[in-house]
Amino acid sequence: MNKGAGLTIGVIAVAVAASGGYWLGGRGTVSHGEAAAPVVTSALEPTKKERKLLFYRNPMGLPDTSPIPKKDPMGMDYIPVYEGEQDDEPTSANQIKISTEKVQKLGVRTEAAQLRVLDKVVRASGRIEPDERRMYAISPKFEGYVERLHVNVTGQPVGKGQALFEVYSPELVSAQREYAIAAQGVESLKEAGGQARDGMKQLADSSLLRLKNWDISEEQVKALAKSGETKRTMTFRSPVAGIVTEKKAVQGMRFMPGEALYQVADLSSVWVVADVFEQDIGLVKTGAQAKIKIGAYPDKIFKGAVTYVYPTLNAQTRTVPVRVELANPGLLLKPAMFAQVELPVSAKDSVVTVPVSAVIDSGARQIVLIQHGEGRFEPREVKLGARSDNHVEVLEGVKDGEQVVVAANFLIDAESNLKAAVGGFGHAAHGAAPKEGQTAAPGQPAAKGVSHQAEGTVDGVDAAAGTISLNHGPVASLKWPAMTMEFTTANASLLQGLKPGAKITFEFVERQPGEWVITAVKTLPARQGAGTPASGANPHAGH
Repeated sequence: MNKGAGLTIGVIAVAVAASGGYWLGGRGTVSHGEAAAPVVTSALEPTKKERKLLFYRNPMGLPDTSPIPKKDPMGMDYIPVYEGEQDDEPTSANQIKISTEKVQKLGVRTEAAQLRVLDKVVRASGRIEPDERRMYAISPKFEGYVERLHVNVTGQPVGKGQALFEVYSPELVSAQREYAIAAQGVESLKEAGGQARDGMKQLADSSLLRLKNWDISEEQVKALAKSGETKRTMTFRSPVAGIVTEKKAVQGMRFMPGEALYQVADLSSVWVVADVFEQDIGLVKTGAQAKIKIGAYPDKIFKGAVTYVYPTLNAQTRTVPVRVELANPGLLLKPAMFAQVELPVSAKDSVVTVPVSAVIDSGARQIVLIQHGEGRFEPREVKLGARSDNHVEVLEGVKDGEQVVVAANFLIDAESNLKAAVGGFGHAAHGAAPKEGQTAAPGQPAAKGVSHQAEGTVDGVDAAAGTISLNHGPVASLKWPAMTMEFTTANASLLQGLKPGAKITFEFVERQPGEWVITAVKTLPARQGAGTPASGANPHAGH
């Protein structure tokens, strides 16, 4: 090999070694880390600016947040919130935030509260009763015997003046003879004057008055005065056209003065006595037109007017009787029939109203969900007034034009754990609820719905009731001392694996006044457990 060729080979070898060293150096750099990669990338393109993570918020819209990733009691991950996204958060601690996708799945529908005149139909059950002013009792005013019956069955229709029965009475016969003799004496002393004639006339007048007081008809009196003959029996007639509703008379029976032998009712007009509930009675006025439906005649609607609202209330049913007068052509309406009464009433002025379906009534208070933008809802306590079939008056809490949830509001309640958010009502005036880990202002209790943390030892577990008894240490956010108390758990899975004596750290919220609910539990090694509270600490009876 000549000298020039050797020099050429040497140059090539040095170049290969250099390139091999560069390649090996590059692999060595990558194997120890990837810091070199961004340097190369930055040389080729500008680095993308990373967003600043602020905190993690509750996925159900509750006011508690966390500086680190965590899960809620239902196992859902807390949602990261980056700088610039604060505007998407609820503007109030009481607001609820639900994703647009869930809002669509729940079928949420809203409607504006608006001014309207509440037209309402008061409905009540009632019964047909005879008109008390059209009922008559036939009661002889003297002692006697039933000689003969002309009407002898209950329910028989009778006309006015129709003979009902005949009676015999020794007193009646004596009174007739006394009148006849007195009448004849007046006639015989007609030519004579003076005191004798006046005395006889007074006797005749007193005898006639006695007969009239015994309800002897004018016709019978005239016949007696004309003929002067006394009759053994006297006929009692019906004073009105109607139906015999009661018959006590039996042929041959003896009766005493004042004993009711017949009762006749005129059913051409009847009463409907409706039992109106206490909360509706203020809407019912005398003169209002009513519609009555009878089960026996489903195709007919009877109409009448309210003539009287009774001044008493039935303590057992909390209803007030209302009387409606009703014509009864053809006697279709029978006493004691059941009736359904409808009384249309209307308010005079327009009031703010929301649909009845918009109100969530817990019994203790009524709540309406107000929509604030897409996916934001605010539970608001309201005071309600009059109701119609479809709408209810809102006295306080909602303004005209505000959007209220009218469909799926109970689903939103379940989805967002509304009770925790509503629990903050009493403290809203004092400012926003403190974040997790912060304590309330001096002298101010922590807002409901805020998460609190503590450590303690398990005293007992009741899986069936979903409760756990804890001997916990002091709770700074509530200014509680160490004590032993019972907590409710948000779900049964939180109790799994917990046994008496276990050391735990836990988070809890006040779901309702006095109801403390554990939302998260973490078991600690024995060396990291909370110190045992001082002996003799009083049980937490006041919380």
